[in-house]
Amino acid sequence: MMVIVVANAPPRLRGRLAVWLLEIRAGVYVGNYSARTRQRIWDEVVAYINAGDAVMVWQAPTDQGYDFATVGTNRRMPVDFDGLRLVKFMPPHSIENDSD
Repeated sequence: MMVIVVANAPPRLRGRLAVWLLEIRAGVYVGNYSARTRQRIWDEVVAYINAGDAVMVWQAPTDQGYDFATVGTNRRMPVDFDGLRLVKFMPPHSIENDSD
């Protein structure tokens, strides 16, 4: 099983994902495909995400039982911690600092 969650995705990408996967909530797509097909779907996400961001999670033979990939800018960034994939939160960008 795989799950893809997109934010700020262009309509073209959302339409492409809806062809392959079931959209169970706005921007949340699920499906059950082979590793090869999963990679092809992810390649489409990477190619068409533009200024948005996305994460894909799938069942994998790891200690956690899953693996994930991300694309785009997001406050949640994957990190490797002694072989475990974790997520760290980046500090929010300050509007005041950007205007200087």
